[in-house]
Amino acid sequence: MTGTDTLPVVHVGTIVEMTSPPTRSPEQREAAREKAAEARRLRAEIKDRLKMGLLNFEELMAEADSNEIVGKMKVLAALESLPRLGKVKARRTMDEVGIAASRRLRGLGHSQRAQLLARFTTDA
Repeated sequence: MTGTDTLPVVHVGTIVEMTSPPTRSPEQREAAREKAAEARRLRAEIKDRLKMGLLNFEELMAEADSNEIVGKMKVLAALESLPRLGKVKARRTMDEVGIAASRRLRGLGHSQRAQLLARFTTDA
């Protein structure tokens, strides 16, 4: 199939034409794999820095504003990486603040962000 081929899709009694995904060259696929691997490596490094206490939550949020890769980190993964905050407390916190499990750092609303910062910002 080429990038212009269409596939029929049935929607409750109607047929809609849907285009197939674009065809990528082997070089483009390799570049995408490398980019994804780098993003996963950076997010893992951020989680490790959070666990060790080298990065606090306020710094993480500032980094999420300026770095697209960090901004795409899930809130749940970030909270679970904080010292003394495990999976149960992280999920409970998200429920209390009203954050969906699939929400990413850059996708937080103003109120959600403010509540998390109030809970996890330390006065040092």
